[in-house]
Amino acid sequence: MAGIDALEQAGLVARELHRGDRGGAPTKIAVARRLYRAAPDDVWEALTDPQRLPRWFAPVTGDLREGGRYQVQGNAGGVVEECRQPERFSLTWEMGDQVSWVEILLAPADGGTELTLRHEMHVDPQFWEQFGPGAVGVGWDLALWGLAAHLATGEAIAQGVGEEWPTTPEGRAFVERAASGWAQADAADGRETTSAQAAGQRTYGFYTGTPVPEG
Repeated sequence: MAGIDALEQAGLVARELHRGDRGGAPTKIAVARRLYRAAPDDVWEALTDPQRLPRWFAPVTGDLREGGRYQVQGNAGGVVEECRQPERFSLTWEMGDQVSWVEILLAPADGGTELTLRHEMHVDPQFWEQFGPGAVGVGWDLALWGLAAHLATGEAIAQGVGEEWPTTPEGRAFVERAASGWAQADAADGRETTSAQAAGQRTYGFYTGTPVPEG
């Protein structure tokens, strides 16, 4: 995709898992961080301009200002809770009756821009046991790579190609490395390593459509 090496891109993301609290209930916070060789203003525009978002992510409609509601085509919607250009924005991430929270931070770094994405969520224990943080984390890895391709080349990534790409050999290699990275973050947060790795394998199978043997 866009002539950018998949495994290299997957390796550019630093992944962490933290614990939080919302409304007195515990949360998990998946954190993805990486550097882009682009100015903060350019990264900000790619993240927030309705004309550019479909080129690497998906069409987004609504009022993309603080307090406004947005909708990602075929995905989540929510409310823009804070918008501080070009440093930070945060929003709710609503799918059906499930609400989580996404925060994007941008900071100048090494001649480019460091992007930090934080996704905080209440988790279903059974779902978390099965898939761990990779269930949401790998999706964001794929989006962050799409952003990298757009910033580096200016090219648009066809939505159909993006959806099918994880099932290709290159896509499977990317997802495997990303899922493994989230499994490592899960283990660093205290989960038993073998259990974290098994959840990572199930996440890999989910994204690639590849059966994963149990046991």
